[in-house]
Amino acid sequence: MKLVLAEPFKSLWADRDAFVAVEALQGQVFRELEGRRTLRTEVAGRGYFVKIHRGIGWGEIVKNLLTAKLPVLGARQEWQAIERLQRAGVATMTAVAYGERGSNPAAQHSFIVTEELAPTTDLEQLSLNWAQQPPEPRLKWALIKEVASMVGTMHRAGVNHRDCYICHFLLHTDKPVTADDFRLSVIDLHRAQVRNELPLRWRNKDLAALYFSVLDIGLTRRDKWRFLRNYFQQPLRQILQEEGRLLAWLESKAAKLYGRKQRYGDRL
Repeated sequence: MKLVLAEPFKSLWADRDAFVAVEALQGQVFRELEGRRTLRTEVAGRGYFVKIHRGIGWGEIVKNLLTAKLPVLGARQEWQAIERLQRAGVATMTAVAYGERGSNPAAQHSFIVTEELAPTTDLEQLSLNWAQQPPEPRLKWALIKEVASMVGTMHRAGVNHRDCYICHFLLHTDKPVTADDFRLSVIDLHRAQVRNELPLRWRNKDLAALYFSVLDIGLTRRDKWRFLRNYFQQPLRQILQEEGRLLAWLESKAAKLYGRKQRYGDRL
């Protein structure tokens, strides 16, 4: 069994079974599946997000593997990803409670509690009308540069997100947002993978997802070049020469994802 508690949960659950206590937390439920529950709760006036994993069963594990998907078995992936990103200097969530018990991966009980990041808006919401009402150029360029830097650092730290869409980058709005003064955090790391070195396959999947998520927001060719320069940390000419195959694949992959979205909508 693994259990890590910081305040306020260290005091709150001092004489309780943390795995029973976390199941008793009440609040706004965002996701309720047989094997996972996600909710927002408040403790002493502060907001927290709680993800509880109860095991998905061997049938679901086998089904995922047969369809070439890696199943999410518990909260460990998110805990490890948060830890690695914080060490790498990538702004993300702060975990205040983590627990895992049971050796059977199909029935393992685990949870993670993170501090709520508020007030914030995600970049998908921020950019909804950019194609029709372009933002102030310097702010757009600064956001592109920061996202590129965050994703590049994340990948160099051995973490791939597996849901790397702009909706999972939160812009903090506790003070006026300007091109020279803003803060972004990356969230929703429950599917993330952590390795010593990130395989190109998983790096490329993250980049394709990110590119797909910005297809409709009116980015220019120069905007895309700006992202590439800051992601690869190399001169653009060198990137275009050395990564030509990747860039062609990204265009093709993003177009396929976009086509599926047009056909299936929310079922994608």
